Amino acid sequence: MLTIALVLTAPVLAIATAAVLGLATTTRANQLLSIVGLLDIIYILLLMAIVARRLARTIAARRSRSAGSRLHFRLTRVFTLMALAPTVLVAIFSTLIVNFGVEGWFSNRVRNVVSNSLTAAQAYEAEHRETLKFDAETLAVYIESQRNNFPLINDALLRDILARGQGAMQNVLQEAFIIDGLAELVVRGENSYRFDYEPPDAAQITAALNGEMVIIEDMTNSEYRALVSLDGFPDRYLYVTRDVDGKILALLDETRETVKLYQQLEADRGTLLFEFAMIYLGFAIIVILAAVLLGLWFAERLARPVGRLAHAAQRVGEGDLDVSVAEGDDDDEIATLARTFNRMTKQVRGQRDALMAVNEETESRRRLFDSVLGSVTAGVIGLNPEGRIEIINLSAESMLELAEGQGVGQMLADIVPEFSPLFTRVKQPTHEVVQGAIHVSRTRINENLLVRMSARRGVGGDLEGYVVTFDDVTDLVSAQRMAAWGDVARRIAHEIKNPLTPIQLSAERLKRKFGPLVGSERDSLDQYADVIVRQTNDLRRIVDEFSKFARMPAPEPKPLDVIELLRGAVLLQQSARPELTIKTDIPAHPVRAVLDGTQMSQALTNLLKNAAEAIDTKVESGAESFEPELRVIVRVSPARLEICIQDNGIGLPKDTARLFEPYVTTRDKGTGLGLSIVRKIIEDHHGTLELRQAPAFAEGAPHGAEACIVLPLPPDAASELTVEDK
Repeated sequence: MLTIALVLTAPVLAIATAAVLGLATTTRANQLLSIVGLLDIIYILLLMAIVARRLARTIAARRSRSAGSRLHFRLTRVFTLMALAPTVLVAIFSTLIVNFGVEGWFSNRVRNVVSNSLTAAQAYEAEHRETLKFDAETLAVYIESQRNNFPLINDALLRDILARGQGAMQNVLQEAFIIDGLAELVVRGENSYRFDYEPPDAAQITAALNGEMVIIEDMTNSEYRALVSLDGFPDRYLYVTRDVDGKILALLDETRETVKLYQQLEADRGTLLFEFAMIYLGFAIIVILAAVLLGLWFAERLARPVGRLAHAAQRVGEGDLDVSVAEGDDDDEIATLARTFNRMTKQVRGQRDALMAVNEETESRRRLFDSVLGSVTAGVIGLNPEGRIEIINLSAESMLELAEGQGVGQMLADIVPEFSPLFTRVKQPTHEVVQGAIHVSRTRINENLLVRMSARRGVGGDLEGYVVTFDDVTDLVSAQRMAAWGDVARRIAHEIKNPLTPIQLSAERLKRKFGPLVGSERDSLDQYADVIVRQTNDLRRIVDEFSKFARMPAPEPKPLDVIELLRGAVLLQQSARPELTIKTDIPAHPVRAVLDGTQMSQALTNLLKNAAEAIDTKVESGAESFEPELRVIVRVSPARLEICIQDNGIGLPKDTARLFEPYVTTRDKGTGLGLSIVRKIIEDHHGTLELRQAPAFAEGAPHGAEACIVLPLPPDAASELTVEDK
């Protein structure tokens, strides 16, 4: 409203200024002109301030790259140019036209015309003056000459002389009077009536008395009068009248005024042009500012809804579908576009909400599916009809020694070639489900897997892919073997243990009873008897190990210091094998745990003994430049204890899983029961035993074996750890 009011005020001020300038130069007009000029200046300053503020706001919005600012700036520039271009062109042409017009007004031709008009008017006036003067002088001379002829002339005779002289004049004098010094009529000439008499004033009579020909102009009665003194007649004056054209005399006055005005304008021509330029400049500034303000207002009205739409569209592009734009009460295309945009965003928001609900349900099902797949211990692989892996759970990746996501997109035959025979069978139309036991061997795993493959079909019975499930049955097979070997061990121990004692006693009796009787063969008898006793003891030791393996006693856990128990086992091994270098990395503080000290000591001793025997085997193989070394490393965390025994012996075989089976050994004199017993002890204590390749003790040296025991720790054991251990 302010913009419209200011724009409408511009022509009002322009008309008021023009009207005041057209008034006559009076004090009242000058006061009005000052007031209107002050209003013009205030209006111009106000417009300039508003336009500058709007332009600054437009430029600031453009620099901040706000929505719609580019269009607003472009429209502002276009409207400003549209306002400036015609105004500047009109100013140029108006200046040229005014300049040409003024130059035409003050050209030599116009100047000559004005000058000639004045000259002609002045010549007409001079002609009447000279004629009247001549006639008056002639009549006066005539009257003076008659006095010489008639010395005693009286007023009556003077009237006749005046009438004859008036009649004898070529140029008719309309009136002729003889008056005295008091301007009283003395004699009237022909057709000279008292009621037409206009007496001269005293100054004119005095001038005539001084011998001057007094010419009196009477524009009202369109007359020229002449007053001349009659020297031959005391106190008598000739007063004559001649009619002239009043319009010509009025034109003569107008011509004089016009010439005077023309000369004044010619003298003030530069000032006139400057005043015109200033007036036009003021009007131009008012018009330009009003037009620019109107353009800015219109550009803002046009760009504001477009900017709102652009900003809303940008927010929609960023995902905010709750945005809406003001629709307004107009019925133009922009309002229609705003209403359509709001309706579109509402529809898109509804569709998005529906899609999000469906997606949340799908995501919930997917999380449930992933949770189920991730929580099951069995391996699950989803295949497409060509045998390419589409999904694989963590258990499958772990059992197949795959990195996370490594198998997705790969062919099953490339990832697990051991499954290829079963996959070939399940692809046959007659086999929807196949199952089999498969042995899988990798760098760090050696597992027995029970694999089941089944076809996956859609609603219409079309083949969509295959599902492969498998489980690690290595522990189950090992447990079955352990159970079988345990039963065998019990039977062997039962069958062998009973006759061992009678055999040993019989050999000793033979030695005592028949030794004195054999004479020179006594040494042979003693030797044979000793062999029987020694072998019987060896058999008894084997039977004892069988008995231990078959009937491992349940652990009796008690709180104890694991570090002290380990140091005792290391000290015992160091005393038995002084030639070995044993390096320890064991904490100095105690670590409390609930264990069966006897069984755990047996397990640690067996592992240390196995490591020493692995080194002996390497020495017996003839290894050169070999320094036997054994390392014991303990790692303590708040929840677990890890004891690692490393050696630089012959290392581990490829199939490490079978080392835990009974009677499987890599040494010639081993029984194959040590690791089985150790593993059972560790598992009875809820721990784990792992066999892996040990790091090289020196650069370029071969890798040995590493046995790691991982045991859980009670919560109070963590309070005894140092900051460094934690």
